[in-house]
Amino acid sequence: MSDKQVRQVVLSTDNLDESIRFYESLGFTLKFRDGSHYAALDGGSITIALATPIDHPMPGKVVVAIRTEDVDGAAAAIEAAGGAIVKGPYDDAHERRAVVYDNQGNGLVFYKPLPR
Repeated sequence: MSDKQVRQVVLSTDNLDESIRFYESLGFTLKFRDGSHYAALDGGSITIALATPIDHPMPGKVVVAIRTEDVDGAAAAIEAAGGAIVKGPYDDAHERRAVVYDNQGNGLVFYKPLPR
């Protein structure tokens, strides 16, 4: 089994409060909120992430977030397979991440939570 797991779909929003209300009206439960820029809703096995341009890895695009133990290796594999590195690999406040395009221009984020 691969160490890579699709864990989130990151959607863009310009109004986090409005987007949270919309998804809650559809029955999704808010799991986590980081100020006025990011929220995570319970989508079962996959989190629905809502992010404003401040926290979105590719504002305006739908991005699939993939958890992996080797962010650097995943980014290198994307590049070797004909994709492109947008940003990374790098550490932010919570995780190591790489923002990439696949070979068709779809946005992906590989991430691994940083130790606390």
